[in-house]
Amino acid sequence: MRLTAITAAAVLATGAAFADTVAPGDVQFGEYGEVATSLSGMDGDADAGRVIFSSRSKGNCAACHAVAQLPDVAFQGEVGPELTWTGEARTAEELRGIVSNAKMTFPDTVMPAFYKTTGFTRPGDGYTGKAATGELSPILSAQEIEDVVAFLLTLQES
Repeated sequence: MRLTAITAAAVLATGAAFADTVAPGDVQFGEYGEVATSLSGMDGDADAGRVIFSSRSKGNCAACHAVAQLPDVAFQGEVGPELTWTGEARTAEELRGIVSNAKMTFPDTVMPAFYKTTGFTRPGDGYTGKAATGELSPILSAQEIEDVVAFLLTLQES
C-alpha cells in the first residue's frame, strides 16, 4: 500500500509539472523578445542543456555558435555569434526568448525558432508539392529550452 501511495504522489507531481508547461502558441514575448517565466514550470538542467547544445541530432547549436568551454565539440560554427560569455551578457529571460524564437529579438536572424509550431514558410509546395501541412512539432520541448538556457547561463569568463 505504501508503494502505491508513493507512486501515486510521483504521478501527481509529474502531472502538475506538465500542467505548468506553456504551449508553443501561448508563449508570451516581452517588448524585446524576452520570455519572463519558465516554459516548463521547472528549472533547467545545465548538464542536459550542454548535451542538447552539442548534439547534432537535437539543438545542433554548435553548428552555428562557437563556445570555448566546449573544446570536445568538433566543428563549431561561425555563422552565429560566439557564446563563450553569454551567461554574463544575457539574462535567463532574454535567453529563453532567443532560444524559443530568436526572430522576436532579432527579426532578421537566420536562427531557427526552437519552440514554434506554426507560421512557417513552406517552399516545398512551390517546388515539389510535398511540404508538410498543419502544425509541426517544436524542435525542442519546453524542458529542453529550459535546459539550454541553464547551460547558456553557465558560460562565463571564470
